[in-house]
Amino acid sequence: MIRLEHMSKYYGSYPAVIDVSFEVLKGEIVGFLGPNGAGKTTTMRVLTGFTPPTEGSAMVSGYDVVSHSLDVRRHIGYLPETVPLYLDMTVSDYLSYMGQLRGMNTRHIAERLPKVIDMVRLGDYRDTLVGKLSKGYRQRTGIAQAILHEPDVLIMDEPTIGIDPVQVVETREVIKELGQEHTLLLSSHILPEVSMICKRVLVIHEGRIVADDTPAHLSDRLQHTERIELGVRGAQAKDVISLMRDLQGVIDARTDARAELAKADPGRISLLVDARPNTGASERIAQAVIGKGWGLITLHPLPMSLEEIFLQLTTDEETGKQP
Repeated sequence: MIRLEHMSKYYGSYPAVIDVSFEVLKGEIVGFLGPNGAGKTTTMRVLTGFTPPTEGSAMVSGYDVVSHSLDVRRHIGYLPETVPLYLDMTVSDYLSYMGQLRGMNTRHIAERLPKVIDMVRLGDYRDTLVGKLSKGYRQRTGIAQAILHEPDVLIMDEPTIGIDPVQVVETREVIKELGQEHTLLLSSHILPEVSMICKRVLVIHEGRIVADDTPAHLSDRLQHTERIELGVRGAQAKDVISLMRDLQGVIDARTDARAELAKADPGRISLLVDARPNTGASERIAQAVIGKGWGLITLHPLPMSLEEIFLQLTTDEETGKQP
């Protein structure tokens, strides 16, 4: 549904995007990640026909974004980071107007409008002026205009930025539901959001794609140490940590602060143990805990979080600093 082949975009002599190639298949929900200025928004603007590529090609639903720009626009729905809304229109009037701009006839708009308003949960606000809506409901109005004409592809640039936590959760649910019917490319700085919505991630850095995979596969590829979650009962934390650090293959052990804060069992000790991969550390840990007569509650490996993956891919490994 989306295909970029060796696409580059220059603003004067400045390369915003360099030789980018990727494909998003029908029905996929793909997260598009990168630091500010990495090239995410520029790539989305090329795909939506707002700006042409300098080199290479971009296709949406089989149409070239340059030679068949109008066909691309019929098959794509776009939610920019800042949604262009007419604040003096009601939600229904604004969506009707957007339908007319997209060439929908009156009958089609009348049929589609209540369905879209229901999909984005704007039923109580259909007759409210857009200017009186909260930021979250304005975002939903923006999503509604993007899906009104039943596009094959949805492109969303930071869809939950700047809205309150409750609205974030509700908007995220709306996006999940839309992903069941549309091919979706989602840009976001909120990495847990991408983890919950997307099965695949693209990471762009300094205008180039540096990763294209599932979060799980990226974790396996980039993880240089094995991180193990350990739960023990009947011991002091300092004793368990000392024992772990003496084991062959173990690099370090420390209290799992998040688990300690959230735990309901006051007798349980939660630790994170870093070990060298493929050294049998998990087996030695189990034997050591049981050998001390302590209760072994939890022992399982943890994959890298998406935040750790993102930082590793977008940080200079030698200096540990952002380029």
